[in-house]
Amino acid sequence: MSLKPKTINFTEKWNSLQETMKGVITLDRVPRDAWNERFNDVYSMCVAFPEPLGDQLYDSTKLFLENHVLELLTIIQTGGTENLLQNYYTYWQKYSKGVKYLHSLYQYLNNQHIKKHRMSEAEILYGNITPDIDVQMEVGELGLDIWKHNMIMPLKDSMLKLLLDEIDKQRHIKSMTKSTDIISTVIKSFVIVQAFRKKNPLELYQVYFEEPLLKQSSEYFKCQAARLLQECTVSEYMVKVLEIMKEESLMSKKIFDDSTYDKLRERCRKHMVGDHLDVLHGESEAMIKEERREDMLHIYLLLRDIKNGMTTLVDIFREHIKQHGIRVIESLKQEQIYLHFVEEVLAVHKKYKCMVIEVFQNDLSFSSALDKAFTVIINYKPVKNLPSKSPEYLSKYCDNLLKKTSKGMFDYEIDRKLLQSITIFKYIDDKDVFQKFYQRHLAKRLIHHQSQSMDGEEGMINKLKQACGYEFTNKLHRMFTDIRVSEGLNAKFHNEFLKTGEELNISFSMYVLQTGAWPLGSSVVSSFVIPKELIPCMQYFEEFYKAKFNGRKLTWLHHHCQGELKLNYLSKPYLVTMQTFQMAIMLLFENRDVYKCTELSELLQLSSDHFQKHFNSLLECKLILMEDDNVTLNMEYANKRTKLRITSALQKDTPQEIEQTVNSIEDDRKTYLQAAIVRIMKARKLLRHNQLVNEILSQSTTFAPTIALIKKSIETLIDKGYLERTPNSADGYSYVA
Repeated sequence: MSLKPKTINFTEKWNSLQETMKGVITLDRVPRDAWNERFNDVYSMCVAFPEPLGDQLYDSTKLFLENHVLELLTIIQTGGTENLLQNYYTYWQKYSKGVKYLHSLYQYLNNQHIKKHRMSEAEILYGNITPDIDVQMEVGELGLDIWKHNMIMPLKDSMLKLLLDEIDKQRHIKSMTKSTDIISTVIKSFVIVQAFRKKNPLELYQVYFEEPLLKQSSEYFKCQAARLLQECTVSEYMVKVLEIMKEESLMSKKIFDDSTYDKLRERCRKHMVGDHLDVLHGESEAMIKEERREDMLHIYLLLRDIKNGMTTLVDIFREHIKQHGIRVIESLKQEQIYLHFVEEVLAVHKKYKCMVIEVFQNDLSFSSALDKAFTVIINYKPVKNLPSKSPEYLSKYCDNLLKKTSKGMFDYEIDRKLLQSITIFKYIDDKDVFQKFYQRHLAKRLIHHQSQSMDGEEGMINKLKQACGYEFTNKLHRMFTDIRVSEGLNAKFHNEFLKTGEELNISFSMYVLQTGAWPLGSSVVSSFVIPKELIPCMQYFEEFYKAKFNGRKLTWLHHHCQGELKLNYLSKPYLVTMQTFQMAIMLLFENRDVYKCTELSELLQLSSDHFQKHFNSLLECKLILMEDDNVTLNMEYANKRTKLRITSALQKDTPQEIEQTVNSIEDDRKTYLQAAIVRIMKARKLLRHNQLVNEILSQSTTFAPTIALIKKSIETLIDKGYLERTPNSADGYSYVA
């Protein structure tokens, strides 16, 4: 077979090609030899000599397809309205497949003749010319376009009514039927016949079918909503609406084009939910107060895609959590209140956190509502003019876990509880208050060897650092450093003292602690006569320390010291750990058997409050006895345990210590605010009052300063000469360099 151009008899070639085309378009059997020969015929006509016959072939093919489609139209119309959809479905199935085969058969014409003369994609997309007008299309596109103009357009009114009626039937019987495939195929043919177009490919589908469908659907949804609201409760209504939405989604995916899915859901939401928000919101408060989880899930699913639909629901949820939390706090048992506070508040948080995840699908709006509610709960003030107790309670809770007294719990349980406590810590506004209490509790644990585990202590500090930054835990880290340095210092002291050949006669160790890192200096007791047994070791250590560190000053904090005293005067020896002042009282009985209470106080030169507190602790544990005003050792003292500790009662927080802590917080806040103001003004040079206040509030992370305190700090800095009021503005400040 020669591929060279030659003279062609078009009529002869066309007759052969047309015969094969009839078989192809009707899906009849076409012999393979004839099919292959037709490829050659198409090629020969396209390259015919002296003039190519491509245009004539195209026109003849177009006329053939138009006549074929018109014949099918007559058959479908003759079949009557009741069979219209079925017949259309049958002939469309054959025709659409046949056109694909024809497209392959005309491959040479499509690629070499039509594509070279057609408009570019840019011309179609951005030009004012439509591809349908006087432009040759590829044969597959041509076949679809002919079907659109000669089949769909003549039948559009009658077919549209039948389709909408069928869809309405499917909605009412609520299940897919045998006609579903027919409806789906017919509808999707409206998309397929224009799918090749670069510009507005869905125009026919949207204008001819989708717009009437959406209009009918809106009426259906309105009627269904009105009927269900009359017949059902709100709970039942929500269930029915969700069922309808699910059915509509399934039908949309099965029958319509994908572009219709969101539009149909939007209509359903608008008419069945959006138009009845007042009804749903009216019931939402009762749902949340009664915690009807199923109803809450349903109303969330309905409202989440409605613009501003969830605002009321979120507000009610936040208020419900807040009121529940406040009721819990107000009903706490006073005994070990810190323990009940943390554990019961955490239980409330866990409950509503689970609700946010399971019911509201971890929606950001409800998570935010939970956080806002718990910020109020955690910082709630039972007495308005007094600060919130939550920082103090949380610190005591952590202290209780980290002490050796937390028996019966494994390390992993303690760590889990400490990790949970960070949840509360994050909501605390006055984090600096927590910091002060935690620092004081940590100091007592470290000094009195009360820590359950040093790893646990450091782990908790690291948790706080992750939550609030290094600056927040800086002093806590320095406290640990002091303890480690002191251990090494003790070892060096004892090594050097052994070289002297002298003996201390007592086991002595000390901690050298930085004043700025430890909350210990505010309650120093200056008037105290040190027992003579302790004086040598103190003097030796002072000499050792001054030789090592020139210029440093040591201050002995006897009220934080403790020791072990061995009692040899009883029926069996006891080893008792006690505070220094208690030890001093006991050591006085080395010289005499009986003292007057006033004598003991004068000999020790302690203040009456300190003396009475430590004297009473010895009386309570029955190591000493008091008859009238005479004080003696209890020579009949007996205990099952030979190792005792009587310092625990003295380590409890006293009202004076709590007051000192609160006062130190106020001082620190003033210093912090003044430093922040100077830092801001140094950078900005000139600021108005409101701008400065906003800057301060945005930078304050550890507490929420009051406007009054900010104003006071500004006035203080003006008095000190760091700032001055600007002459041209009543509310402006400038930095004084």
